[in-house]
Amino acid sequence: MDRILILDFGGQYSQLIARRVRELHVFSEVIAFDRITESEIKERGYRGIILTGGPNSVNDPASPKCGPFILDTDVPLLGICYGAQLIAKLAGGSVAHAGMNSEYGKTEIHTDSHPLFSGVPAKTVCWMSHTDQVSALPEGFHVIARTGSCPVAAFGSDERRIYGLQFHPEVSHTAYGMNILHNFLFRICGCSPLWVMDEFVRSSVSRYKEELRGKRVLLALSGGVDSSVAAVLLQKAIGRDLTCVFVDHGLLRKNEPERIRSYFEQNLDLHVVFVDARDRFLARLKGITDPEQKRRIIGEEFVRVFEEEADKLGEFDSLAQGTIYPDVIESGKGIASVIKSHHNVGGLPDNIRFSSVTEPLRDLFKDEVREVGRSLRLPDEIISRQPFPGPGLAVRILGEVTQEKLDLLRDADAVFCEEVERLPSSQRPSQYFAVLTESRSVGVKGDARAYGGTIVLRAVLTDDFMTADWSKLPFDLLDRVSGRITGEISGITRVVYDITSKPPATVEWE
Repeated sequence: MDRILILDFGGQYSQLIARRVRELHVFSEVIAFDRITESEIKERGYRGIILTGGPNSVNDPASPKCGPFILDTDVPLLGICYGAQLIAKLAGGSVAHAGMNSEYGKTEIHTDSHPLFSGVPAKTVCWMSHTDQVSALPEGFHVIARTGSCPVAAFGSDERRIYGLQFHPEVSHTAYGMNILHNFLFRICGCSPLWVMDEFVRSSVSRYKEELRGKRVLLALSGGVDSSVAAVLLQKAIGRDLTCVFVDHGLLRKNEPERIRSYFEQNLDLHVVFVDARDRFLARLKGITDPEQKRRIIGEEFVRVFEEEADKLGEFDSLAQGTIYPDVIESGKGIASVIKSHHNVGGLPDNIRFSSVTEPLRDLFKDEVREVGRSLRLPDEIISRQPFPGPGLAVRILGEVTQEKLDLLRDADAVFCEEVERLPSSQRPSQYFAVLTESRSVGVKGDARAYGGTIVLRAVLTDDFMTADWSKLPFDLLDRVSGRITGEISGITRVVYDITSKPPATVEWE
């Protein structure tokens, strides 16, 4: 299978580039510019390399840079924004501050007749975001696109198969961005579109049949789409050597443990052990207010429960999890910055009694996991479930987690979900939930003063959960939700709606 390496220089769209490449059915992986060596790049046999954008200036001595060897790998190279400027600099060209010619947003661009722009009109619209630009091209490179303010909007060397784009083809605002990426992958790199989920299922089942032959695997089952898909995939590979453990940590939504248990017992032929661990998780979280500490505690406690269950059920060789690619990226595995530790990645303790960890979905984005679920013929009830964080309501309660707060949040969240789910499925957000803040405010209930908590409603639209827009829910729906929450739940006096997209926010509050 062909692979594209995406070297990350800290750009806000780095993961989006990876998603766009995969949408064209070519596997891509994001690796920080300083976490892969020249020899590793050559050994892994990439068909092409993409250098991402980034917030720095290549003229800053402290800016992130890879060595000049990147120009001599003998595989096609595409630089985007900062990546294009870095190529020019490494090859002997010059980059200068654009000054009054800095461009931000939609910009008209004029392209030459070139394989990279096959199917792209000579005049179209691209998305620019730069304060520096290439001021002098290296020897052997030529201009292939320009704007009114940027004379080198795209450049390349056909002989060396190295190209640079000052604009961002990966964002939807660039009208023919996908055409450009398609041309790079297939016309220049010679990739084959083999990254499809049916093939992923076949190869994964074959792989784990061999890797896990004769081994017993304990899978952490949350009931969400990721762990459910991982469970069914591994079951196809190792059958009854897989045991799933569902842990009720007391941080789930209203009536969720009962619904999950009923569904799995009645609909999926999986061996599932159900564990009530509510008291021990709440005890471990007593007095804890820092969200990263909450995640680490919950991640460690999960593993301890799984170890105890393994002791009861017999020896297990591996712990399996529904870890997906955004979990890995946001937990700082493979990039320079930790956004938040996911309980099943950054939250795992160093000392676990399993000899290995099996993560069959680790390379997939959320929408790819759903495709795998469809390929495995999982019911839509599982595939379409909105995501729920492993630490559960602990990261939707700001401050210390207590039973009283959990009860308040469960009731408020249930009201919000009930009202949203009355919308036609095509109008529902990708994810929607309530958050309980530490803020308390005065209200009036029954002509008397009330003093209670503040609930935040959060709803987002996204296709990959790496970026998300806040959902423009109907005002009458929000009005009903606010009225019901403040009317039906005695401890809440105020309801607000979060209208922040990702970035700059994350989907979850903690």
